[in-house]
Parts: sequence; C-alpha cells; structure tokens
Amino acid sequence: MTTQTEPDDIIIVGAGIVGICAAAYLVEAGRSVTVIDRTGICEETSSGNAAALAFSDPLPLAHKGMLRKLPRWLMDPLGPLTIPPAYLPRLAPWLWRFLKAGDPRRFEASLNAQASLMRLAESEWAGLADRAGASDMISHNGAIDLYEGEAEFRDSMPGWVAREKLGIPFEHVAGARLAELQPGLSPRFTRGTFQPTWKQVADPKLFGKAIWAYAERKGARFEQAEIASIGETRTVQGQTGAGLNSVDGRWFGAGTLVIAAGAWSHLLAANLRDKVPLETERGYNTTLPPGAFDLKRQLTFVGHGFVVSPLSTGVRIGGAVEFAGLKSPPNYARSKAMLEKAKQFLPGLKAEGGREWMGFRPSLPDSLPVIGTAKSSPDIFYAFGHGHLGLTQAAATGRLIRDLVLGQTPSINIEPFSAQRF
Repeated sequence: MTTQTEPDDIIIVGAGIVGICAAAYLVEAGRSVTVIDRTGICEETSSGNAAALAFSDPLPLAHKGMLRKLPRWLMDPLGPLTIPPAYLPRLAPWLWRFLKAGDPRRFEASLNAQASLMRLAESEWAGLADRAGASDMISHNGAIDLYEGEAEFRDSMPGWVAREKLGIPFEHVAGARLAELQPGLSPRFTRGTFQPTWKQVADPKLFGKAIWAYAERKGARFEQAEIASIGETRTVQGQTGAGLNSVDGRWFGAGTLVIAAGAWSHLLAANLRDKVPLETERGYNTTLPPGAFDLKRQLTFVGHGFVVSPLSTGVRIGGAVEFAGLKSPPNYARSKAMLEKAKQFLPGLKAEGGREWMGFRPSLPDSLPVIGTAKSSPDIFYAFGHGHLGLTQAAATGRLIRDLVLGQTPSINIEPFSAQRF
C-alpha cells in the first residue's frame, strides 16, 4: 500500500556532499528543505574519497594522456583501469563518447567550463566552510604529482601548459626540493610537480557531516528512504508536487526537486525523459591507521593511477578505475594491489590494520557534471555526475542550484553542464 505525505517545499534526493551543500545554500536562502537518502549523511561515495579539494585540476580525463595509456593499463587486470570483458558491450557507447571527448577541437571548451567551475568552487568552499565552522578541517599543504623518470615527466607537459595558461600555479621539483616536500620516497620517483593551491579535508565523511550539521541547524531535515522512481505529480491537501516513489511504498511530493543521487541519478533522470550517459567508476582504497607513514601532503603516483592521502583518521591509499556497473560484487584484489605498490613507493610504510572500501564515482564521458533543469519541468534540477571531483565542486554546485531555484542568474555560464547536451 502506498502512503503519501504533504508535499515539501524542496526535496533533494541524495545525501552525499553535493546534496548536502545544495541543502545548506537553500536553507540559508530561507527555503524549507528535506534531504532523502537510502543510507545516511555522507555514508556512501562521499565517505571514502581521497579528501581532495583539487582546484588546480581542471583537465578533463580524456585530455590527461589517458587515451595513450589505455591499451597498457587494460592489459593489467589489477592496474589503474579495468573493464571486465562481460561489461564491455554495455560500456561501449560510453567509451565511444569518451574517445570523442578527447578530440583536440573539444579541448578548450571543456577545459574552460571546468576551470570556471573550479574557480567558483574555491571561493564558495572558503565561504561555506567558514559559515559552517569547518574551516579548521581544511589543510593548505598542496599536493605532488610523482613521475618515474624523464619520459613520464615529459608526457605530463601538455597538462601543465594548459594549467599555466589558466594562471594555475605549480612548481616542477626534483632532488633535494622533492625530498624536502616529501621525505622517504622511493628513489624510483625522480621528478615531481608541486601544486600549492591543492587543499584537502581532514576526513571527507567527518567534513561532510560538519556541513550537514550546519544545514540542519538552519532547518534542513533528513528522511531515510530509497527512491525507486519519479512518478506522477499529485495534489495533496491543496498543494501540488513532483512525485517520488520509494522502494517501501511511500510517496513524497515536492514543489521543487533536486536530483543529487550520484551514480544512481541517471536512473531517475530517465523518468524525466533525460537520457544521460552516466557510467559508474568503481574506486577502491585502503585506509591505514594514523601513523602508518609521515605523509606531508597528498601524493599522486601518475603512472599507476592512485593517490596516497594524509587524513586525520589515517593514511588512505586509493584510486584506480573499474567499470563494472552498480551491481557487481567488489573486487578487493584491486585495493590490495595498490597497497602493495604503496609499500614499494613509500619504504617504511606500515601496511597493517587497514580498512578496505569500494565506492561509485558518477562519471560522464566529457568529465563535466550535469547541473541544470530537467527537460520535463522547470522545477526539477540536476546536480550530479562530478566523477572524481564531487567533493571539490560540491560548494559551487550548491551555489548554482540555489541560484537556479531562486530564479537568479547563475554566477557562471552553466550551458556546458546541461543534461540536454548529450
């Protein structure tokens, strides 16, 4: 039997970092907001990411030299990128779009759109974290990309040239300077690039919960439910709202609806006649106890596709990409493989006592998120598909959703992020 409630002013589907940032901005504007999620606040992908505020990383994935690396990476079933053969036919249309996104003629448009969102994200995070009392959870230590030899370093040059044109600061380092920035590295890493504007949160789950606590103090409300579909609009007690049907038979109505459900968002968008080619990048990590290594800042092992992050709750080793959908069981051999490499790259790493994790990155072939309105209604908004940059771009997305809901002109051009661009 279906039960129904009085329509809410605004419902946000998804309590990850993007959804709760949107909630914070909307309650600051005086709107009544309910956030619905099947588990809880920052309990899924937003809990286990690498904790980066990667404002200096606007390059779309298709332009990061990944296309050249694909054949070599795919040969290694536990390497930086894997696609199970049985999943390849389903993934093929997405891969074709990804290859097209790598066309140099599309590069400038994608790069400029991403860079504009990054600039907004940096300023909005500074303000929102301050208002939420969470600024002390953000470190400003920068990050280092690490290279094994001159060839790998030279291959990275086009990306740094693009960043330089955007005014993004960086420093190529080697020898004593590299050792100063991160002591204890394996000598196999002969070059690095230091990114001073890269920031990091102390722990993504705790940081997200701090932002939610602020939104909750302002009046935001949480409801646990798994939304199965967006159904027909109904009128309840004289109010009309967009209909949400939950798995357990409940119906929720909203005057305004925001879809921020991460890797599941495209399933709801399909109910609204928006066909969004979102795929799921399954990422793995192992979080070691505090003190596992004296890590000064986040490190990216460029040729191996993973990072090591210093958290207040430990040392997180993770990354890589597995395209296997939402239903396949985790393959924790991938997290074990990264941990074994980290032991070689960071001699002295204490690799015992780790917690393994797998999460779903909502990834679009052009690396740009979907931010904007649904085709079927001006009162339904999308905020999903941020790939590896959900935490980084969450505050900017929350600000843009607030602008759209209030009928204000967004502070940046959001046309490149339209769901209808596909």
